[in-house]
Amino acid sequence: MPIKKEPKPKRLIKSLFKWLFFIFLTLLLSLSVACYFFILELNKELPDIGQLEHVQYQTPLSIFSQDGLLIGEYGEKKRIPIAIDKVPQQQINAFLAAEDERFYTHPGVDYKGLLRAANQLLATGKKRQGGSTITMQVARNFLLSKEKTFLRKLKEILLSLQIEKRYNKEQILELYLNKIYMGQRAYGLAAAAQIYYGKNLDELKLHQQAMIAGLPKAPSIYNPIVNPERAVERRDYVLRRMLELNLIQPKAYEQAVNAQDDAATQPTKIQLNAPYVSEMARQELLAKYGEDAYTLGLKVYTTVPARLQIAADRAVQFALHEYDERHGYHGLPHKKFTKTSSLKSLKSLGDSRQAVVTALSTVGVETRLSNGSSVLIAWKNIPWKKSGFNETHSKDINSFYIKPNDIIWVRQLADQSWALTQLPVAEGALAAINPTNGAILAISGGFDFYRSRYNRAVQSKRQPGSGFKPFIYTAALEKGFTAASMINDAPIVIEDPSLENDWRPENYTRKFSGLTALRVALRKSINLVSVRLLQDVGIPSALETAMRFGFDREQLPATLSLALGSGYAPPLKMASAYAVFANGGFSVKPYLIQRIEDHSGAVLFQANPLSVCLDCKEGLKTVSNPAPRVISEPINFLMNSLLRDVVDLGTATLAKQSLGRSDLAGKTGTTNEQRDAWFNGFTSEIAVSAWLGFDNSHPLGKGETGGKAALPIWIEFMKTALEGVPEKALTPPEGIVQAYINPNDGLLLNENNNAGIWEYFTAETAPKTYSVPKQPEFEFDEEWFQEALF
Repeated sequence: MPIKKEPKPKRLIKSLFKWLFFIFLTLLLSLSVACYFFILELNKELPDIGQLEHVQYQTPLSIFSQDGLLIGEYGEKKRIPIAIDKVPQQQINAFLAAEDERFYTHPGVDYKGLLRAANQLLATGKKRQGGSTITMQVARNFLLSKEKTFLRKLKEILLSLQIEKRYNKEQILELYLNKIYMGQRAYGLAAAAQIYYGKNLDELKLHQQAMIAGLPKAPSIYNPIVNPERAVERRDYVLRRMLELNLIQPKAYEQAVNAQDDAATQPTKIQLNAPYVSEMARQELLAKYGEDAYTLGLKVYTTVPARLQIAADRAVQFALHEYDERHGYHGLPHKKFTKTSSLKSLKSLGDSRQAVVTALSTVGVETRLSNGSSVLIAWKNIPWKKSGFNETHSKDINSFYIKPNDIIWVRQLADQSWALTQLPVAEGALAAINPTNGAILAISGGFDFYRSRYNRAVQSKRQPGSGFKPFIYTAALEKGFTAASMINDAPIVIEDPSLENDWRPENYTRKFSGLTALRVALRKSINLVSVRLLQDVGIPSALETAMRFGFDREQLPATLSLALGSGYAPPLKMASAYAVFANGGFSVKPYLIQRIEDHSGAVLFQANPLSVCLDCKEGLKTVSNPAPRVISEPINFLMNSLLRDVVDLGTATLAKQSLGRSDLAGKTGTTNEQRDAWFNGFTSEIAVSAWLGFDNSHPLGKGETGGKAALPIWIEFMKTALEGVPEKALTPPEGIVQAYINPNDGLLLNENNNAGIWEYFTAETAPKTYSVPKQPEFEFDEEWFQEALF
């Protein structure tokens, strides 16, 4: 029977189908091979996931006081790295419900999620972030860029598969929770808890945990501070997913969704307000590490104890208010508080706060602060009352220059009462250092850092005035002068070709005392004695001596005006120079940073300053970096004796009266027209320089000398600095002798002569001859003459 052939069309279709199938298989195989080699090549371009084993989180620079209080934090990214075993399980559950419910079962890629994202793309034609697992987010955040391309997505998938093979789920989750951006500059879970709620992770409630878990999807949209309504919607979605996944019970769910969210901008966590100190440390770190200083998570411990820093700021503010109250109230006209004003808009600067006047009464001025609390300013605490004001008569009250709705400045006094005040126009500064090693103990650069960031304690170039005289006197003692050397306090004219007129220096009192001992001249700060002394010592010798105390040559003019402190120096430089007197004659360098630690606590830097070791010469101990001696022990003793005299009997007696101690030493300083007021003083434990003046060098006013304007800063600070510190007597070292002398010529007197005084000398300069008593002038006695004749 003949075989029936298929119709030709059918054979053609079959043949075509076979060829098409063959072509399809060939294309599929080619595509597979191409994909294989493409992925193979792509894998070569992928970053090494081994980087994840050595992750360096970008954490802020933190600066601390000597006693561990936070005084500053710098860096755009706020992050607090935390180990996964410190994260509450409920918080982890919230993130899994919100971001990746199959995290513990997928191999790094959730194919269902990817298909869902692909369907969305086909349906809408738009690329949207979706289908990303926590592992894929780790790959993207740590190893890839943020661009949204198919190539980057493919790399993300490949990296995720590699990550899952190399790291366990807990390691991946820890990386994610520490890296993810949470809005408000917060990176990572722990930082978000602090930024939004001011809490540690173990203190968060369920509704807060859900709120934070909802942030990574879109931090800008679901930010509870910026967009609370959308944020609550997202929070409730997270809670609903947790309920559906049996991660929470229905009762807990109901309580959480009904809870009112309390996310808010948190107050700064700064524990010690010391912005001048913090800024100094920041600049040092920036110079040392560059911009990396803000991201390496460095912890910087300064030499400044909180107790002394608080005292320094308080002392500067106290003295500025005292100066202001001596020169009148300049706060008029007052700004008005209107119906549209808010109490929250009231400002605070230094120790002063704005307040709104609510009423005036016979008791005082009633006010309201920014926090809504009421404060009474008693009439006795209003130092600028008009002349003749009678606080018992209402008609006088009604005519008073303070009215209801005025915005005034107030401050709280030591007795907790409140007083009317104003923002000082003058400025002040204080620098304190440890004289044994130069450690900075306090820096106050002005009334308030946020009014003026200019750090007058470190950056200013002010004339030290009479505060420079001790360095001239030191040079003189080294040249053989003594505390009893007599110098003529008389008018002097200095010819100077560089000046239009001759220079005629004057004493502050514009009086002259004739021959004056150096001890008395320094005690009274007599200018003309200092000028003549510099003439005798020689300017080159004086400059060389001053530079041994740490002054730079460019700070010092090579003219006789140097005797009156016509150079320039900031308070920190003056404190450092006076530290030489305080520590026995050694040069130390001020330093601020004691220790730097990295993010793990490893010490990167430990200060090793020049240190004074008075016991080392006796073999009792040693120091690794001994400070060099710059003046001899006998000369240092004599200068201490002279500078103690300034406090005991001279221009700074207020210090002894206020502090009741006998171991205080120092020197007041006042420049021409009272443009700068200084007091530089010390004990063996601390050297402190205080300054008060105007930034524009405007005169402070008649009588505003160093002893009146600046010394109160020093005294107020030292009340705290010397608390509990025992007095230390001044003991003459070897090479110092005492002699009973005639104070009028510096020569020896018999000890039975009541007109003499005891004075210290070096053994080489002690007087060897006795003073010849001045013969009384003959007085003509007319009555005797007549009797003698007759």
